[in-house]
Amino acid sequence: MHAHRGKTLIAFKLATIAFLMPATAGLSAQTPLRWPGNDSQRPAVEQTSPGNTALDNYLQQQPAVAPPLPFDVDTFEGIAQQLVSNQKVPGMAVAIVQNGNVLSARGYGITDTSRPEPVDAHTVFRLASLSKSFAGTLTGMLVNDGVLSWNQPVVQYVPGFRLSNADSTARLNLANLLSQSTGLTRNAYDRDIEANANYYDVRAKLAAAPLRCAPGACYSYQNVAFSVIGDVVHAATGRYYEDNVQSRIFKPLGMHDASLGLEGIEGSPRWAKPHVRSGGSWRSLMPKPTYYRLGPAAGVNASINDMAQYLIAQMGHRPDVMPPELLREIHTARIDTPTELRSSQWRRERLQSAGYGIGWRVYDYAGHKLYFHGGAVQGYRGAMALLPDRDLGVVILWNSESSLPSGLLPTILDSAIGLPQVAWLKLDNLTGAPGQGLEEETEGVGSGSAEGTPPR
Repeated sequence: MHAHRGKTLIAFKLATIAFLMPATAGLSAQTPLRWPGNDSQRPAVEQTSPGNTALDNYLQQQPAVAPPLPFDVDTFEGIAQQLVSNQKVPGMAVAIVQNGNVLSARGYGITDTSRPEPVDAHTVFRLASLSKSFAGTLTGMLVNDGVLSWNQPVVQYVPGFRLSNADSTARLNLANLLSQSTGLTRNAYDRDIEANANYYDVRAKLAAAPLRCAPGACYSYQNVAFSVIGDVVHAATGRYYEDNVQSRIFKPLGMHDASLGLEGIEGSPRWAKPHVRSGGSWRSLMPKPTYYRLGPAAGVNASINDMAQYLIAQMGHRPDVMPPELLREIHTARIDTPTELRSSQWRRERLQSAGYGIGWRVYDYAGHKLYFHGGAVQGYRGAMALLPDRDLGVVILWNSESSLPSGLLPTILDSAIGLPQVAWLKLDNLTGAPGQGLEEETEGVGSGSAEGTPPR
């Protein structure tokens, strides 16, 4: 009985992969293997014979295979190429994954307008607030291990941590930190970080910050307070937050280009410089260290090849690293975020509800569940999304402050769902000038500070 079912499931998965192969043939940067690295890095259950109980259990955990998508990936690769033509944006990278396979993971344009090199699948970008999902995922792993609990008070691990109200200090728990429901005012003390302040000095100032509500009662986006989870992880494990991310996420997923911090990106063999608009053209800069001091909120660097593997895991295809119960926890909305329903054109027209989970935004996108996060710091932008009922993941990274690439995401989502196409991208009139195309898909717009937009 077990052997027959195991063989049937394996045959079904292989047939599905074979069916999808024509759609991916000829993509110069695709990554055809779900499991990175050699056989020794694969889960032990893959190396057992059909009929083995461990194999049956593993296969039962896999997501249901979604139907092939009703679009041609080449179309979106062509759009990305148009976005970098004539330096409308200097460089970008896009990954599209479905059913645990990489349909496309490619770079476009150049890394640096002053010393140009082509962006490829291993070019490293700064992720800004896409980093928040890594913090949520790592914490969920420690919860699964029994090391942490979502309901544990922050002060249990960081005794010196204080909010302005003693009751709020005692009640603030780990889920509040990671679901942006601390009760603090929006982006509390981000300007201090932008002014080059030390993280621990700014964290201490939270004791004087005004509170909008009790912990868990309202949504308010944070970077400084969110990053306190790094102190919790250190206290609970005895290892630095960065070491935990490397060993629990980067290494097992084969994210070989990924790193944390300013030294991490500058030490990469190939990385994309940030760009700002100057006199009608793009000018490259060196990345600022400021928000890198908030590792959980904004510290990760990664290539598009790395991010393809990360999204495959987030979609449930790496239960050895991210088991189903972990994904359920981090992808469940814990607080409503009504401002998201009107923060950009595609949100206004497509979203029916919006909330924040654990390091992920949770949307109802035209009747379909969507997990999303955007990111922005000076000279970098990014967006990633998971559409579970299509088993689809998309990530877009670019090295400029242009809003133009933002429209590519809803274009792909609409096509995957089968919605009538909307001109989210006006390809006949792309100049790359700030303010043209879609509104900026960033969170925390309007800081007006030297760093630019707080990371989202």
